[in-house]
Order: sequence, then C-alpha cells, then structure tokens
Amino acid sequence: MTALADIVSHLDEELRVAEVPDYPGAENGLQLEGGAEVRKVVAAVDASLPVVRKAVDAGADLLVVHHGMFWSGVQPVTGAFHEKLKTAMDAGMAIYSAHLPLDIHPTLGNNALLAAALGIGEAAPFFDFKGIRLGLRGRRSGSLRALVDRAGEVLGGPVHHCPGGGDDAGVVGVITGGAGSEVAAVAREGIDTFVTGEGPHWSFPAAEELGINVIYGGHYATETFGVKALAAHLAETFGLEHGFVDHPTGL
Repeated sequence: MTALADIVSHLDEELRVAEVPDYPGAENGLQLEGGAEVRKVVAAVDASLPVVRKAVDAGADLLVVHHGMFWSGVQPVTGAFHEKLKTAMDAGMAIYSAHLPLDIHPTLGNNALLAAALGIGEAAPFFDFKGIRLGLRGRRSGSLRALVDRAGEVLGGPVHHCPGGGDDAGVVGVITGGAGSEVAAVAREGIDTFVTGEGPHWSFPAAEELGINVIYGGHYATETFGVKALAAHLAETFGLEHGFVDHPTGL
C-alpha cells in the first residue's frame, strides 16, 4: 500500500503537470480524490462511465487516464456524470488525468512509445504549441507501404492512410490523438509522412494537395501506449498491482 498523496506528488513531478500547457478541459492532475492508500492502479484512455465501472470491478484504488472527466467543460452533476462520480466515490477510487504532459513525456509518452514501435530512428521533438514541442520527428528507411503495414501491426488493426506524397516513408512526424487538422502546419515543417490518430475529412484532400502522406491510426489506438506505460511505471516505483481497462471507441 502506498499513500495516494505520494503517488500524486510523484506523477505531478514526473509529468511536469504544472509546466506543460494544455486545453482548458484537460484539468491535468488529480481530478477525484479517493482513499488515502493505493494498492492497485488501473490505466485507461478515457474516464467514461463504462471505464469507471470496469476499473471499480477490477479493484482499482487509482484510475489513471489520458482524457479526464471534464472535456465537455462545466456541466451539471446529474445523470451519467453524477453516476460516474458516485460509482468512483462509493468505491473510494481516485482518478488522475494526464493529457499533453503524457503525450510529450520522453520515455512514457504516447509519441515516444509509438515512434519507437514504428522504428523511427533518432526521433526529436517538433511542432511548437504554446511553448512546448508537441510531436516527434525522425527518418524511417523503407517504403510508405511498409510503414502503413507496421502501423497496423503496432496499433492492432488496419489503419487508414492518405498516399499524398512519395512512395518512401522519409521524414516521419508523430503526433498522437486528434492532430490531423494540423496537416498543413506539419507539412510546412518538412514532414514527408505524418502519423496521427484522426483528422477531419478535409485533412485527406488537403494532404493530397500539400504532397504529404498521412497515416490515421485511430485516436484511441494511438493513445493507449502512455497510460499503459504510466501504470507499469507506478507499479515498479511503488510496488503496486496494475492493470489496463481496454474500452476502444473505434475512432
């Protein structure tokens, strides 16, 4: 058993929660206080009601997520939102969320782990966002087709792609999640193939016009890496049990 306060302090420092800017609804850090002690930490991508129920059923004392409870902004504590809070609180389960601080972490982050799994060598930070570098870029030898196939293996299923550029993978940029709308800005940075989770419809024809390849791996699928690694890190650091709640959206 480890004190929740010690785990939260460690996470805040490791992820630089106070330093990394984010979207208003992220509310990075401890979002819901639970019991004073933690024996088991469970990770998930989204703090949805079904996930909270599964985490409670798994015996979690702490649920660590990438997308927290407040993406929709201020809302009445009624209906499903009330049930979600009540389910967690009745079980004494705390909820901690880390969005961009987890995306950009150099070893536990979604970008770093996906880039490594795809075989992108010497990946370096790129793409400025509010004073931080949001993604990673590096060169991958071989064809675009080989990279698309590898992405499907790593992400657990076929991926959608736009072959708007050359046949080689070339310089690959990785920004997990919903960064497809940044295709023009990414192209300006000299990226040949952009790997992300999802994008708006217009990002596909835009990529063709810009002459850049885009691999859409799925928002959910590209962001399972960080929370899994974070739970494993906490288990190793504090001697905890850990697990993962897989609740894919297909998006």
